[in-house]
Amino acid sequence: MEEEKIVYSRPQCSTHLSATEDALYVLGGRWTIRVMIAILGGHTRFNELQRTISGISARVLSSELKKLEMNHLIERTVLIDQKPVLVEYIPTEYSQSLKDVISALAEWGVKHKKKITAQ
Repeated sequence: MEEEKIVYSRPQCSTHLSATEDALYVLGGRWTIRVMIAILGGHTRFNELQRTISGISARVLSSELKKLEMNHLIERTVLIDQKPVLVEYIPTEYSQSLKDVISALAEWGVKHKKKITAQ
C-alpha cells in the first residue's frame, strides 16, 4: 500500500511552517512532551513527575512546569489544608487537545523504530 503524498501550495506551505514553528516553540524542548505525557497520565506531584521522567533534574522540571503553566496546558494547585502543603500540577481542559498530537507522534515513533531496526 503506497503512502499518500501531501503537496502544499506556497501559501499553505507558509501557513504550515508558521503554525509548526509556533507549536514547536511550546512543545519543542527535550522534556516538554515527556512532562505533558506524565501529567496527562495522572502524575500530578513534583516528586512523582521527577521519578516518572527518568533523567530530568529538579531545576529543569521546575522550568518546564512553569512554561507549561504559562501556555495554559497545566494549572498549579496548592493544597494548603494539607500538612505538609501539597502542590499538584493538573492538566487543563485545553491540554486535552494535545492527546491526538502525542498519540500521532508515538505511533510514528513505533513505525520509525521498526523501519530503522529492520534493516
